[in-house]
Amino acid sequence: MSAVCHAPAVLLNACAPDGTPLINDRMVTGFSNTEEDAVQLTAVVPFLLEDALKAKGARYTRADDWQSHAVTDGVLITGQNPASSETVAKAVLTILGT
Repeated sequence: MSAVCHAPAVLLNACAPDGTPLINDRMVTGFSNTEEDAVQLTAVVPFLLEDALKAKGARYTRADDWQSHAVTDGVLITGQNPASSETVAKAVLTILGT
């Protein structure tokens, strides 16, 4: 599975069979708090993705704002922002063996 920018939000309510968050103790990234602040949407969005991922137990990582940053944890691949799309796509192709 792969998700870029705000799309890792789809993982927030996904749970393992035992009920623990699917992203608990998994390496992930997504749109950062400082990027949200830079586009002046911190007070507009319903939640800050970085904070929400961390709250579910994810091991959140990030690069500097607007830089490409992708994280692979097993078959879960996440990208921090739109600049990460190509890096994420390449990681998906690597996992697929192409």
